[in-house]
Amino acid sequence: MTFSPFRLNLFTFFKLPSVWWCGVRVTKIEDAFCEVKVKHHWINQNPFKSLFWAVQGMAAELTTGVLIMQAIKKSNRKVSMLVLNNRANFSKKGRGKISFTCHAEKLIDNAFEQLIASQQPQTLWLTSQGIDQQGNVVSTFEFEWTLLLKN
Repeated sequence: MTFSPFRLNLFTFFKLPSVWWCGVRVTKIEDAFCEVKVKHHWINQNPFKSLFWAVQGMAAELTTGVLIMQAIKKSNRKVSMLVLNNRANFSKKGRGKISFTCHAEKLIDNAFEQLIASQQPQTLWLTSQGIDQQGNVVSTFEFEWTLLLKN
């Protein structure tokens, strides 16, 4: 798969339909950066008329997972990926359009280097932050991913 916002959003339509129907969309993908946006609507809100925490989690996880999927393709190896743990902090009600971003820096590259060199499972923590249109941090998610080389 080519990693472009269009292709990734098409992927969510077929493979992650709840992400698609809740309005989560990849808007930007680079080597170590991914941006996903979601707009607060009636279909993705909680009873308090703000963005449901699980929708925020889907958007945040997508920013981290897409970067790992891209690294797997780049490595030309068969690698299994799975979320092992996650942490979340909610600092403001999510209303309007929220942008989730992950800046992976060298974390993913280092994990893949260790994975290939040691042939042992690796874990890494990636952070995604949700920011509203006024520039306020709405939520911060951390995901611990585990990577395993497959035969």
